[in-house]
Amino acid sequence: MDVYNAIFQRRDVRAEYTGEVIGSDQLRRILAAGHAAPSVGNSQPWDFVIVQEPERLAKFASHVAGRRKAFSDSLPSERRKTFNPIKIEGICESGTGVVVTYNPERGGPHILGRHTIDETGVFSAALAIQNMWLAATSEGVGMGWVSFYKEAFLADFIGCQSPVRPIAWLCLGPVTHLEQIPDLERFGWRDRRPLDDAIHQERLRSTI
Repeated sequence: MDVYNAIFQRRDVRAEYTGEVIGSDQLRRILAAGHAAPSVGNSQPWDFVIVQEPERLAKFASHVAGRRKAFSDSLPSERRKTFNPIKIEGICESGTGVVVTYNPERGGPHILGRHTIDETGVFSAALAIQNMWLAATSEGVGMGWVSFYKEAFLADFIGCQSPVRPIAWLCLGPVTHLEQIPDLERFGWRDRRPLDDAIHQERLRSTI
């Protein structure tokens, strides 16, 4: 698939999984794309933890459901009505979770390029996630980023100890289709900003 097609067809998948489990060769290709991402000082600070046991998927899904309810309960009534129909995860339906972790100590104490902006390490792991997302899209595989969880819970769940931290749970699996319009736009949560609003010449304009 052309890279521009992959960028614009990519979706945060929730409800379109077929229920089949992704094949090992296809999964490895997607992980290889993530591992090929650029990273500050070539530190490659990511690791990928694959979760496929149905009981473990169900346990994490139960935790996420609790966090979803807590968020829903925190919303004003009108906003809650907009949010409640939105499916926020496909943990069990996808059949595969990939937890991306970030290790700030990978590469030693002197990371070229991270001396003044420490967050470039986390940014590097985010680039690996984007690579995976585009690779999955080009393979016809759905990917969804789950963020309704307590970080301490997920760290314990995968055996992750400080200073290493989990930064994403990604659902990966075959899909029936990819939606033309992203879910949060379709359900009226938030529209996409026009490109011209995001482009600034020389200095940042006052913006919301």
